[in-house]
Amino acid sequence: MRRTRKLQPAVALAAALLSSFALTDVLAKTDNVASKPAPRAPNIVLIVADDWGFTDVGAYGGEIATPTLDALAATGTRFANFHVSAECSPTRAMLLTGLNSHLTGVGAMRETVPASHLGKPGYLTVLKPEVVTVSSRLQRAGYRTYAVGKWHVGKAPHNLPPARGFDRSLVQADSGSDNWETAQRYLALTDKVYWFEDGREARMPEEFYSSKFYVDKALDYLRQDQQSDKPFFLYLAFQANHIPLQAPREFIERYRGRYDGGWTKVREARHQRAIELGLIPPEARLAEWPNLEEWTTLDADRRAYDARRMEVYAGMATAMDHHLGRLIAHLRRSGEYANTVFVFLSDNGAEASDPYEFALGRLWLMTEYTNKIEQLGAKGAYTSIGPNWASAAAAPLATHKFYAGEGGLRVPLIISNVGGASAGAVYRGFAHVTDITPTLLDLAGLSAAEPLTGHSLLPVLQGSAEKHRPPNEALGYELAGNAALFKGDLKLVRNLPPVGDGRWRLHDIARDPGETVDLRASRPAEFEAMMQDYAQFERDNGVLPMPADYDPRQQVLRNALRNVILPAALPPLLAAVLLLGGWFVFRRRRRRVKPL
Repeated sequence: MRRTRKLQPAVALAAALLSSFALTDVLAKTDNVASKPAPRAPNIVLIVADDWGFTDVGAYGGEIATPTLDALAATGTRFANFHVSAECSPTRAMLLTGLNSHLTGVGAMRETVPASHLGKPGYLTVLKPEVVTVSSRLQRAGYRTYAVGKWHVGKAPHNLPPARGFDRSLVQADSGSDNWETAQRYLALTDKVYWFEDGREARMPEEFYSSKFYVDKALDYLRQDQQSDKPFFLYLAFQANHIPLQAPREFIERYRGRYDGGWTKVREARHQRAIELGLIPPEARLAEWPNLEEWTTLDADRRAYDARRMEVYAGMATAMDHHLGRLIAHLRRSGEYANTVFVFLSDNGAEASDPYEFALGRLWLMTEYTNKIEQLGAKGAYTSIGPNWASAAAAPLATHKFYAGEGGLRVPLIISNVGGASAGAVYRGFAHVTDITPTLLDLAGLSAAEPLTGHSLLPVLQGSAEKHRPPNEALGYELAGNAALFKGDLKLVRNLPPVGDGRWRLHDIARDPGETVDLRASRPAEFEAMMQDYAQFERDNGVLPMPADYDPRQQVLRNALRNVILPAALPPLLAAVLLLGGWFVFRRRRRRVKPL
């Protein structure tokens, strides 16, 4: 008993010392945690291809060699049900803002907008001054920000990259240009090719190859800032595969003979492969394409020419993939790859139009380019794939660029290197281009100050959610009268002539991505509810009805005549008229003068 009492002070001292040591250890650990810098936000590389169809990427079922993109898909997530606008600039506006295209001011591309719409709130054809871009948000959060490639959302100073959140930029400002010569327009849609670096007209080399040049410029910017400890955001927008289709010969020659069997065989092979990859369900039928030519009925010269067109198209895609690979190799060497998220998408579906089909386009191209088969893809040559091969690029989907069928709106989306994501996953839920901005903000640990149209994809990427948007949320879409409304697995859609008939249809695009079965009669209640949802979308977004005589192809010609061709031709024409009139007056006066 006494021993116990004698030991009590020692026990108390020991307990105090142990408590002190424990507290010191806890404080030390707390100090260590507090002193460690927070994990750096990830770098982000946002890659935009131009006019690629749903199955053009190898990882989506295509025969085109895209090893760089396939590797990103193998370590990332492929989106099987991802949608954009059917035109370039509305998609880019939504991609950069997270808002529906009409809310950004880019409800239509300037080249196709009717004169009665131009200047209306949803039809400025450039970004509204008040909309905020994802690049501006990231820049304010401490990101280094770069834009390289095709811009196409405005070339006034307030809409060029420096005013839209980019520290450094080199952009081609309009809908497209030649891929070999920097001053060469691809059509007479502008008075010249507009190039800007850091907001000022750029001094460009006379010759280049667009995909190589854009990656070279991106690498220059990254190397100049390689000592920075800030994360970076790179917006890399290629011109591949926008017309004119052009590529270095070594890439084109890889496909020599590959397309000699014609478009129907390619369509069927891609359809089957997309099923095998789990991108579409086994029961999904191949879409119908009206007016598709029968390959075997074409003469040998025509088959050889058309096969070469597709060889150039495939070579152009592989060249883009090759140069993207150079960028990724640099990030691996610099140690940045592991902390870089990659996002790849196409701005719309496959391009089916061929400028040679129209008299005005043909006349202009005759003075600027050649279309001889032996020169296709090279400098000074011009080609496109046309509607037949577009059916293969979009396979197994219906319609193409400009129209609201899945072939115009559903494109590949690959997101790779997101922590916690499953490698090689396929997400089959509906997703939309407006989801990209909230996803990038989520990755950077940021939130938007105002409501966005889109929803972050990060929960489905990381496996914490099966869907990323409410199942009954309606999302509307309209471009030049071609319209759609998505709700769960259902799609309400209308396509105008010449591709459609102007009637509304209802499809289950999860089970029937080819839109082969119209559910309007069998599900009337859902059809009517979605029609009401679409009417509300038009009211909320300021969608205007199209003029009765609107034809997209004719509108492009009218706009080119009004905006470019006539203004360019008027001064010399006026001068010629004045000279001719002066000569006529002079001759008449001479006749009146009688000799002495």
